Amino acid sequence: MKRLLDFFLSLVAIIIFAIPMLLVATWIKLDSKGSILFKQKRVGLNGELFEIYKFRSMYTETPNVSTEALGDPSVYITKVGKFIRKTSLDELPQLFNILKGDMSVVGPRPALYNQYELIAMRDEVNVNAVRPGLTGYAQVMGRDFISDEEKVRYDLHYVENKGIGFDLKIIWLTLFSVLKAEGVKLK
Repeated sequence: MKRLLDFFLSLVAIIIFAIPMLLVATWIKLDSKGSILFKQKRVGLNGELFEIYKFRSMYTETPNVSTEALGDPSVYITKVGKFIRKTSLDELPQLFNILKGDMSVVGPRPALYNQYELIAMRDEVNVNAVRPGLTGYAQVMGRDFISDEEKVRYDLHYVENKGIGFDLKIIWLTLFSVLKAEGVKLK
């Protein structure tokens, strides 16, 4: 049931956001050299790797590591990138990941393939047995401002309490978080 709902919601969202996505893509192309999309290996359902899609918000020569590992990430972020990260517009291409079945609308955010400690902690409590999400409980509880241990605790809470009602609550909290640009670390 959840997969069917994810497919339907992502398809509707792609239609609704088609024009904004086209505008963001054009803006990225005009702002800096390189591709419009950024693709990166992430850990998916049952630990399988998949390629996540995002609008490119950093210069093409940026090292392919987590933002926290960049030191001062603001030197790598493009002018457009700062805006699309703050507004979470960079995440819209993940609607296609959801449509493909790589991701769900709600679930633990997928770890980078090289976040070994986070992956191991999630494996210990079986969080990776759930399809990762565009948004998740850890996202609405602190996003970029919580430790890996806290993320895993929130992810585990989601896994133990997942259901349509909890998903709707997380989606609702996500909308408010995005509108207020909460939890985004740009520097």
